[in-house]
This record gives sequence, structure tokens and C-alpha cells, in this order.
Amino acid sequence: MLARCSSQRASAGYLAPVMQATDPIRFIGSEIYRRSTYGQKHPLAIPRVSVCIDLCRALGWLPDAIYIDSPIATPGQLARFHAPDYIAAVRRAERERDLSEEVKRRFALGRNGNPIYAEVFSRPATACGASILAGKLLSGQDKGLIYSPAGGTHHGRPDRASGFCYFNDPVLGILSMLDKGLKRVLYLDIDAHHGDGVQDAFHDDDRVLTISIHEAGRWPLQAGRDDGPGGVSDRAGGMARNLPVPPGFNDSELAYLIEAAVLPLAQAFDPQAMVLQGGCDGLEEDPLSRLSLSNRAIWDAVAAVKGLAPRLLVLGGGGYNPWAVGRCWAGVWATLSGQEIPERLPPEAEAAQRDLSWRHSRGRNPPERWFTTLADPPRPGPVRSEIRELAKTVLA
Repeated sequence: MLARCSSQRASAGYLAPVMQATDPIRFIGSEIYRRSTYGQKHPLAIPRVSVCIDLCRALGWLPDAIYIDSPIATPGQLARFHAPDYIAAVRRAERERDLSEEVKRRFALGRNGNPIYAEVFSRPATACGASILAGKLLSGQDKGLIYSPAGGTHHGRPDRASGFCYFNDPVLGILSMLDKGLKRVLYLDIDAHHGDGVQDAFHDDDRVLTISIHEAGRWPLQAGRDDGPGGVSDRAGGMARNLPVPPGFNDSELAYLIEAAVLPLAQAFDPQAMVLQGGCDGLEEDPLSRLSLSNRAIWDAVAAVKGLAPRLLVLGGGGYNPWAVGRCWAGVWATLSGQEIPERLPPEAEAAQRDLSWRHSRGRNPPERWFTTLADPPRPGPVRSEIRELAKTVLA
């Protein structure tokens, strides 16, 4: 499997099909993300999922036959992982648009980057509904691929909000697979932030291997790279592997870690299904990390790992520049579904990009290529010795 996946990444580029026509493939989305916002001053005040969907449709990549409108997870479904009193508090926050100070403190609602807004229950419950449905669909077939860019809320805790995440849809998606009888699920997280909520949820479960590639020292990490949560020595209950990377992490370094660390770990685990959290806040244009990836590096990583398991659920995650997120996630879908990425966007797709705005200093004078192209210029660089040591350490 290792050799096959390696050659697939090298040949996939941005033109070669990576899906066979007979492979079941679905895209799950919802219009709730088009009209919902965390608030004007929040990093998630921007459109993201709707931008991805609009680009994919404008490019002719998203026919109705493969699109699924996401259901909203019920309180009972959410309670598979989350505490009923916490779920009730989030529902009450949406209904009343406020909570007592005691309840806010208890559940981290209306504070710490987790605002109370109009769809504070419905929006995250929709992302969870998608992941739960995807887990069930994938578990019921021998192979398949589902993309849900609204998912990836990997910080959510059983009894509180954390890091803009109210519920943890990756956990619920994985649980739906386990509940249907799968015995080995690989969770790979390439977000700039540590996948702490997912790692901790499966701390003592040898059916789930979690691998997280993230920026060292970035929230929610509180300690040093080597000895703190999410550090290279943090293996939770034994089924976690963490690769904290330094600022300036480049395309060549991500490709190296995928090849030298992720693929061998996955090969040894032999997963029946994989969940990929595809946060793109590691892109150089993102304001919430100090990493320097191009979207091509994300697409190459997706191409490299997509054959590691017969069932694949790909989620979104972080990403706080609307042009960068939409372009990257549309390219992820192209990589998964075998679409050819054009050198220049067609007029409808370009118009959708020009309609975007961003209340951030980086959004005042956006470069022309954000409007006219999907692929970033590549950002290769030297593979630093600490990256090579990370790969060795995580395999030890």
C-alpha cells in the first residue's frame, strides 16, 4: 500500500483523475452556512462553505446527483458524545439569544471565542448531521468517499464549547462508523491547530488512531512542543501521534511528513476507514497561523492519503481568509473527484470570487490571482532537520 500511495501522490498533480467512475462519491452541504455568521468581528464572520460550493458549481464539478443536503443532528444523536445538559444549553442559547452568566461560564458559551449567535445550535448541529450521516453511509458499503467541508470542528468537548467549536462532528462521525461495526478508523488532522478534542475523545480506544500535524505552540497547546499536549511525545492512551511543526512550514515539509510518517503509520494500522480533517489555516495567506503552505500542498496531501482506506470522509476545519479557504476546499473536491483544475477560473467562478469581501487588513487589496485562479504558486523549501527528526520520533 505504501508504494501505491506514494506513486499516486507523485502522479496526481492537479490534472490526473484520482477517482474511478465506479467509486461511490458524495458531497454534503447546506445553505445554512450562506446566511449564518459568528458575528462581524469574529474570525468566522466570513463565508467559507458557500464559497466552496459556489466555485464547484460554477466549474461544473457538483451535479445534483452527488450532492446531499445535510440533515440537522438531533439532540439524541449529539448525546452520543455530548452531555445532555450542555446540548440543552446550546439549544436555549439559540432560542433566547442569551444565557445566564453562570451557564455561560459553565459551558464556555458567549465567551472565549464562542459567541451566542442566531444559529448557534442549528449551524454546528448541521455539520454534525453531515458527519453522522456520512459515517453511516460509508459503513454500509465496501468503499466510498464523502466530502463535507462544513465539518472538522475538532476542538469541541463533551460538555463545553472550545475554539469556535460547539459540537465535535469528527468524533460523532467516527462513532457512527464504530457503532456500525468498523474496528479500525484512522483520523488524520492537517489543521494548523491540534486536533485535541478528537484525540482526547478516543484516548483509550484502540480502534481509532489519531494523527495530527499542527503548528507547535499554537492554541490550544499550552506547553512546549515536546512535552505538552499535542507535543511529539504526547501519545494520549497510546493511539495518538502528534507532529508539531515550526513556523514557516512549507510545501516540501508537508510532503515529507506525509511520505515519511503518515503513510507508514497508516500502513501499519491498516484502517477500514479514514477521516481527514482538512483545515486550511496553514496556508500562508491565513491570519491565524504562521505556516507557509500553498493550497497545492494540501491537494497533494489529500491525493497521497486518499487511498489509505476503502472508506474516506473528508472534512473542512480551520481557515479564516475567505478567498484562500474557498479556493483550497474547491481544489480538495477536484482532487477527490478527479476534476481538472483550470489555469484561469471561468467568468462565473471569477465573479463569485470578486463578490467576496473581508474585514481584515489582508482583505483590503487582495491580489488579482485570488479572483482569477484556483491554484496558488507552489511554496517549496528545504526540509529542515527538525522536520526529519519529527518523522523519526513519531515512528519510534
